[in-house]
Amino acid sequence: MGIFNKTKKEEKKTSEETTSVALKTPAVSLHDTRASGVLLDPRITEKATDTAEKNIFVFNVAPSSTKQQIAQSVKEVYNVTPTKIRITKIPRKSIFMKGKKGFTASAKKAYIYLKKGDKIEIV
Repeated sequence: MGIFNKTKKEEKKTSEETTSVALKTPAVSLHDTRASGVLLDPRITEKATDTAEKNIFVFNVAPSSTKQQIAQSVKEVYNVTPTKIRITKIPRKSIFMKGKKGFTASAKKAYIYLKKGDKIEIV
């Protein structure tokens, strides 16, 4: 019954503290951590690991990003300059699972070519 014994002053203080904290800390999503949300995450597949041996790295990128934005974000995050960038779109596909029809999400990926001595460390 201790929950109901709070006074109005204590309730006001707790509500003011939570709103002030919420206003001070901006909402940060996972996509905003890497150069303004252009590079979403490295694409880790069998093909991508094979191409990494040839200094070609694959990343999932934002659907509205351009080659110039991708090059700039790679420079900021990994401190390497790409020599060439190729972009491909991954279309959505229709699937049928457990008696229901649905769609997979569409996406965009970028192949980033680097010089012979440059490397990107993906953990």
